[in-house]
Amino acid sequence: MASGEGLAQVYRKVFWHLIPYIFVCYLFNYLDRVNVGFAKLQMLDDLHLSESAYGLGAGVFFIGYILCGVPSNLMLAKVGPRRWLALIMVLWGLFSASLMFVRDAETFYVIRFLTGACEAGFFPGIVLYLTRWYPSARRGRIMAQFMAAIPLSGVLGGPLSGWMLVHFSAGQGALEAWQWLFLLQGLPTIGLGLGVLAALSNGVETAGWLTERERAMLVHELDEDRANTPKTAADSFASVVANPHVWLLGVIYFCVQSGVYAINFWLPSIIKTAVGQDPALIGWLSAVPYLAASIFMILVGRSADVRAERRWHLAVPLAMGAGGLILAAAFATNIAIAMAGLTLATMGALTGLPMLWPLTGRYLSAAAAAGGLALINSTGQIAGFVSPYFVGWIKDTTHSTNPALYVLAAVMVVGALLTLSIRAARPNR
Repeated sequence: MASGEGLAQVYRKVFWHLIPYIFVCYLFNYLDRVNVGFAKLQMLDDLHLSESAYGLGAGVFFIGYILCGVPSNLMLAKVGPRRWLALIMVLWGLFSASLMFVRDAETFYVIRFLTGACEAGFFPGIVLYLTRWYPSARRGRIMAQFMAAIPLSGVLGGPLSGWMLVHFSAGQGALEAWQWLFLLQGLPTIGLGLGVLAALSNGVETAGWLTERERAMLVHELDEDRANTPKTAADSFASVVANPHVWLLGVIYFCVQSGVYAINFWLPSIIKTAVGQDPALIGWLSAVPYLAASIFMILVGRSADVRAERRWHLAVPLAMGAGGLILAAAFATNIAIAMAGLTLATMGALTGLPMLWPLTGRYLSAAAAAGGLALINSTGQIAGFVSPYFVGWIKDTTHSTNPALYVLAAVMVVGALLTLSIRAARPNR
């Protein structure tokens, strides 16, 4: 259909039209999701909340997320990505900023739940959206490049959040520093949501910035990829629910996310144990693990595509993440070793996120992708509720996060073993 170089040029064009904007949207998506980890440093004292109440509030977000993930993605498939993504981004930006009005635990729980319900369709929606542009063989690196927004949100968000807590510590405009944090990190999402209407097209067929020849090349690539989908792949939502491989991927994703959310929601607190109360120092130190993870994630994604291998590129990072959590817990009061452990854990856990999704092409046809991707994502996101609440409960009970980190490390090891139990696929799958 086209030379390799010609096709590469088309995909470079697609990359620069789509990925930078999606990347920024996902950066704020993740920042809005986990900034409670920094707000916690001051919010708990102001509102007289316990560690368990914080853990529940951090986790209840994912109850809304889990309940709304599948219907949101099915709605996206029905009305189109542009309109649906724009709507849910504006809504979650409003709810995220509204956390500044929290005065008690109950309000905290309600707003976190509603934010999660609105955010539920974004990530699986983007994964589905990218399947409309990229065949299976190219998804490892593109998912890693897109999901590098997660560690970058830590690189930028840590110092930014720390600076906000220091800069607004005296209280300005009748708001506390943690309230300013929610407001200033929530509002940009509303603007980005409105921008989706102009920045994205629904798919290859409606992309006015592609020539007819370029559009035909991409359609050919995608049609060929769909023709090579294994005959055992689920082709309806009912067959998705009945497919044990889909549930296995959901359980593996739960194991990945257990480590991710332990890091996201508790990294500032773990660093605080080692270095003290300075929010600015905590913010800068928290950026180090995320910076290392952003580089590692892209390198592993490129390696997975070049070698056409998926299982080991997921299992090894999971094992790394488990080892890092154990190291950070065992040497919690030694800042150098604890930071090394947290960095290793962050590199491993976050790299596991994009490495799972290329595996889904083996078990989901194009027709089943909307519901199947959302089901896997929602199953994995149960960890978003369990992990932070479990860590908070352990912290209140034992006055230490270490036992919880050991348990979560074990969960990540289970995820690595389950990944290796998947039968090796043929090349490019």
